[in-house]
Amino acid sequence: MSTNVVPTTDLDSAELRKAFGAFPTGVVALAGISDTEPTVIVASSFAVGVSQEPPLVMFAVQQSSTTWPMLRNLPSLGVSVLGESHTDVIRQLSSKDKTQRFAGVGTTVLPSGALLLDDAPVHFECAIESSHTAGDHQIVVLRVTGLANDHSKQPIVFHRSAFARLSA
Repeated sequence: MSTNVVPTTDLDSAELRKAFGAFPTGVVALAGISDTEPTVIVASSFAVGVSQEPPLVMFAVQQSSTTWPMLRNLPSLGVSVLGESHTDVIRQLSSKDKTQRFAGVGTTVLPSGALLLDDAPVHFECAIESSHTAGDHQIVVLRVTGLANDHSKQPIVFHRSAFARLSA
């Protein structure tokens, strides 16, 4: 089998997006209370295990995001690893209509202001550690300040532009 690698000077953005989509990723909701309103970003660019000491995770957010400016100065963010029970609300949480993102979605607000989605397999409470410009995105490193892990729930993954369940 022969593989033809395309030189970077000739990359087609649609092909690059398809190639990136071939890598299955988890999906998270990063949320907090901004000016008394629940605010959320859904990301498939979340990575755990950046560091255990100190405990750090990270995600990438588009520079053009209109939601990130509302979250980036909050003292605490909730990170909910989305699970099988969230399949129907994932697109709602990331919709352009910010007023309807949480309609019918169960949430818990921690004393820190971090907002968590109910029924997630994993919850992290985080504080922003640092942010770095990377092309058309910001890479945001978060320090984990609290966590909860429900082994009875399964996460959902994003693969080839669709949400999928994990199977053993």
